Amino acid sequence: MSTLFEAQSDSLWSQPLAHLLRPKTLEEYFGQEDIVGDGKLLRELIKEDKLHSMIFYGPPGTGKTTLAMIVAQETKADFETMSAVTGGVPEVRKVVERARERKKMNQRTVLFVDEIHRFSKSQQDALLPHVEDGTIILIGATTENPSFEVISALLSRSQVFVFKALDEQALGAILDRATAKVAELEKRKTLKIDEQGRNFLIQFANGDARSLLNTLEIIIKLVKKDSISHDEIQKVLQRKNLRYDKKGEEHYNIISALHKSMRDSDPDGALYWMIRMLEGGEDPLYIARRLIRFASEDIGMADPNALQQAVAVQQACHFNGMPECGVNLAQCVIYLSMAPKSNAAYTAYGSIQREIRETGNLEVPFHIRNAPTKLMKEWGYGKDYQYAHKFEEGIAGQVHLPDQIAGKHYYHPTDRGIEARIKEKLEKIREQFKR
Repeated sequence: MSTLFEAQSDSLWSQPLAHLLRPKTLEEYFGQEDIVGDGKLLRELIKEDKLHSMIFYGPPGTGKTTLAMIVAQETKADFETMSAVTGGVPEVRKVVERARERKKMNQRTVLFVDEIHRFSKSQQDALLPHVEDGTIILIGATTENPSFEVISALLSRSQVFVFKALDEQALGAILDRATAKVAELEKRKTLKIDEQGRNFLIQFANGDARSLLNTLEIIIKLVKKDSISHDEIQKVLQRKNLRYDKKGEEHYNIISALHKSMRDSDPDGALYWMIRMLEGGEDPLYIARRLIRFASEDIGMADPNALQQAVAVQQACHFNGMPECGVNLAQCVIYLSMAPKSNAAYTAYGSIQREIRETGNLEVPFHIRNAPTKLMKEWGYGKDYQYAHKFEEGIAGQVHLPDQIAGKHYYHPTDRGIEARIKEKLEKIREQFKR
């Protein structure tokens, strides 16, 4: 039997699978429920036929181009497309001229600009007047944060929709539709992938539908069988399926190993477990969130810069995405591993939580209450408050805790890093002012 990919004489079968199976309606479109789900803004704009210019921002393979095409089709607008990599101002002018002719006949034009972040400021400026006067409805797609990459004038005239990496449910639906469609087109009785292989392909795609379909295409070409196993997929891809379930026990085991390696100042172990997570398909932003938590829980005031490093890597992951942000995460993991450690902020937080649960809503001492009205001042709010800046070293020495727990200490700084200096200063203040 001639397979779909061997029938090159028919131009239909010579198309890439991702292009062949591109959804043409919202009903065929999987994922991005926050954007096109029932009652969501874009679906309502399409339904009410009230389109305006938009920026689609998100990772590759999340359906930006496909949704732009669907928007044009659902609203019966002519669809023009250009790439910011190869296009420029002359091409924009040609598109605008065609759009003007259509506008005379009350026909709208949607211009889809892929990778709009690659347009220079002057190129983006060239679009602006035609967006303003309605000659074109612009849909720009970008993997980079539009706040930094799209000029403010264009951004203010566009609705930004944030696309997320496709979840396992959406990728599973896309995979099932693809195998069913290939079987139908090739007139097979069936085309099945075993459950383990299906799960592997979904994780391997890492939220990217295009990657999923391209991988499936390679597998179907090379494994010419109606039933494809996990082992056969691994042989084709020459990649082992790392034992890492993003929702199961191994997920928690590995994140625990990462934390404990950093806590014990072992960058080699920490890097190993961090990269195991990435290679297993973990979202780099999840790892970045855990590093931010670690920076305060296990380092705290011993090195306050640790939190800045962790927040910076979260921004780097958001800006770069994978695989570029892997080395950003590695740099942060090394920094956190080698930073001086203190859990004093973490334990202080927990101690005060327990105190509040045990003692309830204790009254704010009158001298540090806010007194915005005359009546409140008459009641004694703010009475005898001492303004710290009027005192030597900027410390008044007054008590700030409720009377019932005055004199208690929750924060106990360590002798490590910057916190050693904090400890020395705090001990002097507590002794001098009997806090």
